[in-house]
This record gives sequence, structure tokens and C-alpha cells, in this order.
Amino acid sequence: MSQPTSFPNNPHQLHHAGGSSFSHFAPGSDLVHVGSRRWFLQMGMAGIAGLSVPQLLKQQALASPEAKVDQKVQAKSVILIWLSGGPSQLDTWDLKPQAPKEIRGPFNSISTSINGIDICEHMPKQAAMMDKFAIIRSMDATASNHTPTTFQAANPKSRRTNDNRDGGGYPSMGSVAAKFRGPNVPGMPGFVALADSMKSDIYGAGHLGHRYEPLDGVKSAGKFGMPAGVQTSRLNDRNELRRQFDQLRKHADLSTELSLQDRYVQEAYDMVLSGKVAKAFDLNREPQKLREKYGSHSFGQKSLLARRLVESGVTFITMSDAWGHWDHHGDEVKWGGIEKGLKPMLPVLDHGITTLVSDLDERGLLDSTLVLVLGEFGRGPVMTKTNGRGHWTPVMSMLAAGAGVPGGQVIGATDRRGGEIAERRLGPGDLGATVFKKLGIDPYGHWIKPGGRPTPLVDGPAGPIAELG
Repeated sequence: MSQPTSFPNNPHQLHHAGGSSFSHFAPGSDLVHVGSRRWFLQMGMAGIAGLSVPQLLKQQALASPEAKVDQKVQAKSVILIWLSGGPSQLDTWDLKPQAPKEIRGPFNSISTSINGIDICEHMPKQAAMMDKFAIIRSMDATASNHTPTTFQAANPKSRRTNDNRDGGGYPSMGSVAAKFRGPNVPGMPGFVALADSMKSDIYGAGHLGHRYEPLDGVKSAGKFGMPAGVQTSRLNDRNELRRQFDQLRKHADLSTELSLQDRYVQEAYDMVLSGKVAKAFDLNREPQKLREKYGSHSFGQKSLLARRLVESGVTFITMSDAWGHWDHHGDEVKWGGIEKGLKPMLPVLDHGITTLVSDLDERGLLDSTLVLVLGEFGRGPVMTKTNGRGHWTPVMSMLAAGAGVPGGQVIGATDRRGGEIAERRLGPGDLGATVFKKLGIDPYGHWIKPGGRPTPLVDGPAGPIAELG
């Protein structure tokens, strides 16, 4: 990718100045760099020696869930592919070939495997697999802004406020899943985020509590192995276990007493000693041929890692290729316009989505894994003078597959310009209700805000999207 151009007097450029410059065309090795020590990195030995993990587990067990988890479970896991910046509906899943050139844009539409459904010519693999996908063309994004908060929380009240309190305390869908469902396999996190800019692309727990924040999966890889000086074979002996961890605690200058009889302590041991987390993040365990099939770029390797996390028992994964990557205002901005910026990205997205869905299907995981592809809003119906499209909140398109979603359908419709909803208006709350229902979480349940106030999981007159099963 070309280097970003500096426009210090452009407010939009200033807004993006602090974002990640990582591109999904970069080598996949960038995926596993070692950096910050966030929430789940307490799983490291210093955290175990200091009892932070057992305390965390105990707090989770003592916190009685407010929403019921007795619904039929269609989705054991959710993979939310976040297209940061807001992809153009008119150049992906809702083309208008009969519209004037300044509206229809530079791309042609192609037929798909389902008669009557056409999509962009640069997504032929999705076209061939359209029986696996449902397209929503009528998602209302008027509550959203350049932020992941609204749609990752699936709540129109969760908004960007520019006061370091974005989201209003409403939790993300991933955090709700982590609290009310937890992981599918003991010893695994319930919510993992795969993004190079957590601050810009991932929304967390809000007032639900820090214990339900996502694990920063990009910076966590490689940090779950046994430390030097602790041999797994010796850990079967409780006395030796106590001595080694006491020694670790001494070196870490931590003084909290370890109680080997406490089951939360044992769970913390098991989380590291079992090696489950370390194995899940180890892409080297995948055949080289499959790694190459996914692609060596960031999007491909994150998609493969998402599949491994599903296999390993993680309930909710949110992944993003790069911050603002789909913000195609025009050729004067970092990510370019529709022709120069979006066009080379679409084949990567097309290949990544279809490879992931096919792999899940072949492993028998697609029926229990909900795959969602969306951004924060759509793009304007009229092309800009610099061959791009501006932000557009009245409507956006998104994609869904797996977990009982009937493929080969289009839900909703826009007007002839692709800028307004003409049929089947849906909103963030409808998306949230659908996800929660599929996870077996009562979408009409509630969570408790600080201060004891019951708060609905889904806000307003929203409900599960019937067409998604």
C-alpha cells in the first residue's frame, strides 16, 4: 500500500491520524508480535502467582447472571468480521447498475449461484457460494458514527461521544456473550479480539465490568507457554507445585497467599498448564498448505486464527483487518477511493470470507458458528469528485452465514439510488437480538448497571431477524 498523505488541515485526516497504518496486505508475521499486557495477559505466570486469575474466576462465578441462558442454542460461537471505516454498499452487495454513472460507480454486477441475486464483479467467490450467505441491504445506521461502539454493542444508545466515555456503558455483544455464556471449553477465554488497533476497532465491556473485556488476541499470541524453571512433569506433585509457585511469587515480589485447595486457583493453573490457550494461538500447528490457502496477509491469518479459536472453545471473536481500511472517501485520503482503494481490497475480502466459511463447513463447525461481516455505516450514493464516497448512515449492507442462517437470500431493499431504505428496515437492536437468541441468551433479558439498575440487553422495539432463522 502507498504511504498515507499528510493533510493536517483536513478534519477527517486529523480524526484518523492516530489509527493503525497496518494493511491486510502486510505479511502475516505482523499478527503475532509481542506488546502490551492487557486483561487476559494476567494468565501469565506473574498473574497466577499473584492470584489475579483465581480472583477473576471467583468474581465471575459469584456474579449471578441477570439474563436467562435457557434458549435453544443455534450458535456456539460467533465470528464478527469488522470492516473498519464503513464499506460501500453500492460497490459490494447492493449495486445499482441502472443508475447514473455518478451513483452506480465503476464496478459491474455479476450473477450469483442464486437466481436473482447479483453482487459486485470483484467478489466472484461469494457469488459462487451465495447459497451459504444471507445479504441484509436495509440496516439502519443512523445511530452510528466512525466508531465500533454502536454495531458491536448492537445498541442504538451506544454511541461515540468524544469524551472518553464512548458507548454510554452499554456492553458489546462479545462481552455479553462472555458474561452470560462464557467459553465453550473451560480454560479458554469467552471473548477474543483480533485487531491491530484495539482502541479504534474493538468495543468492550462498558459497565458490564472489566472481567468481560476481550482478550487482545493479536498481542497475546506466544504468551501462554510455561515459563523457564517450571516443568510440567513436576507439577503433578502438589508440594513441588507449591514450592515452584512460591518461588515465582518471591521473584515477582508478590505476597498474596496461594491456596491450592481453592478450585479457582486450580482453574487458573489448568488454564495455563493444559496448554489449551497456547495451542489455540499457535498457527504453526496448521498445515502449511492450509495457511497458504488462507493467505499470508493479515486478513487471511486472522481468519485462520478465528477458526482455530472457535475449534478451541472461544464463544465470540471479533476481527478487523486494519483501522479505517474501508473508509474510501477518495484518492486524496490514506485508503484511496473506490477504484484505487476499494478495488484491490475486494478480492482479499472475497477470498478470506469464502475460505473461512468453507473451512468451517468442511470441519462441521458452520452449523454452530455465526459469521457476520459488517462495518459502522454505508457510503454516500453519489461519488465524490475524487472518486470516492462519503460517510452515509441512512443505510448499510452486511453479510451473515452459518448457525442456521438460511443462505441464498436478500433481506430488505434500498431505493433506486441505494441511499435510503425502501423495504424491511432493521437496526442495531435487531442484530443484537438475533445474535443473543442464536447464542441461547434471552434477548429480552437484562443486565445490571453499576448502582443496581436493570438494563435491557436489547434496546427499544427490536427483535430477532426472522429471516436469519
